[in-house]
Amino acid sequence: MKLIHDSNIPDPDGFYASLIDCLRDLDDAQAERFQAKLLLVLANHVGDRGVLAEAMAVARRGL
Repeated sequence: MKLIHDSNIPDPDGFYASLIDCLRDLDDAQAERFQAKLLLVLANHVGDRGVLAEAMAVARRGL
């Protein structure tokens, strides 16, 4: 499996709105915990260590 770099989410604006709704009314600590839990759930779903390593490298770029 390879990491997909092109847009792959149908209705990306709708997805973003849903993500923001999940964060609404959370304090900073709760929002960070939510994001960490979401990342772990999705990482488990992907399951491919190579893809996950590539995704981490991409996310870390420029920080």
